[in-house]
Amino acid sequence: MPTEAATPGQTSGVIHDLGYRRYDGPRLDRRRIVAALAWHSLRSAFGFGRGAKAKVVPVIAFLVLCLPAVVNAFAMSRGNARVVDYDTYAPVLRNLIMIVFVAVQAPELVSRDLRSRVLPLYFSRPIKTGDYPLAKYLGFTAALLVMLEVPLLLLYAGSIANVHGGSAVWAETRALIPGLLVGLMFAMVLAAIGLVLASTTGRRAFATGAVAIFFLLTYTLAEILLGVESQGVPRGGPPGITEAGAPIVPLAEKVAGLFSPFTLFDGVRMWLGGTDPADNVADPGGFGAAYAIVLLILFGLCLYGLAARYRKARLS
Repeated sequence: MPTEAATPGQTSGVIHDLGYRRYDGPRLDRRRIVAALAWHSLRSAFGFGRGAKAKVVPVIAFLVLCLPAVVNAFAMSRGNARVVDYDTYAPVLRNLIMIVFVAVQAPELVSRDLRSRVLPLYFSRPIKTGDYPLAKYLGFTAALLVMLEVPLLLLYAGSIANVHGGSAVWAETRALIPGLLVGLMFAMVLAAIGLVLASTTGRRAFATGAVAIFFLLTYTLAEILLGVESQGVPRGGPPGITEAGAPIVPLAEKVAGLFSPFTLFDGVRMWLGGTDPADNVADPGGFGAAYAIVLLILFGLCLYGLAARYRKARLS
C-alpha cells in the first residue's frame, strides 16, 4: 500500500504487498532445528527431494558396495566358507567407492548454501553458529553409516542363512560387531574430512576436486611407500623372525600407513585385534597406538576446522 506523503528533503517510496502467506504455526526450538537440518542433510546425501540425476551416484555406489555381500551369499550357498571378512569387507573396493561418494555428496551438503549465501537465513533462527555444521556433520555421518553398515548387515544375513547351529550363528555375530565398529570409525572420520574440505569453497566442482584429490593423493602416497618397501624385501632377503616366530615388519612399512585416512583406519583396526592385513595394507606392527593418535588428531582438527569455517561464514 502507498506510504504517507514524503516531507521535503525525503525520498518517497512504496511498500508492495506481494500476497505471501504468513506462517502462524509453532516455531521450532534449537534442538528441533538441528534435528530437522540433520534429517534434511541425510536426505540430500542420497538425492531425496531432488531430481533423478542427483540419485545416480548414491544409488550406484550403494549397489556396488552391496555386491561383495551378494557374492558371499552365493558362494556360501554352494558350500564354501565365508569369503568376505566383516572388518575389512573388500578393502580396495570400499575405499574407492567411499572416496567417490564423499567427494560428490559432501559438497552437496555445504557448498550450495555457501554459494547461495543463505547462511544468514539459517542463523536468523534461534540456533548458534556451531549448530549448523553440527547438523550437517550428523546428517552426513548417518548417510555414511548407511553406505557402510547396510552391506555388512546384508553380509551377515547371507552368512547366517547358510550356516547351521547356534554356535555358528554366534560366531558370525561376534565377527559382525567389530566390522560395525570399523564402519562407525570410517563414517565419523570421513564425514569430518569431507565436510571441512568441501566447505572451503562455494563452488561445487572445486569442492569435489579438493575432496577427491586429498583422498586419492594420500591413499596413493601410502600405497607407493608400501609398494617400494615390499619390492625391497626380496633384494635383501626374507624379513627377520622374532623369538615368538612372527615376522619382523620393517620400519618403513609400519609408518607408510600414517599418510592416508584409509590406511590409518586399517592400522587402528589391526591394533585393536582385527584380521590380518591384505597385500595392499600396511602392517602397523608396534605402531598401532601411533596410528590411533594420528587418526584422533586428524579427526579433531577437521571438526575444529569445520566449526571455525562457519564462525567465519557467519561474520561474512
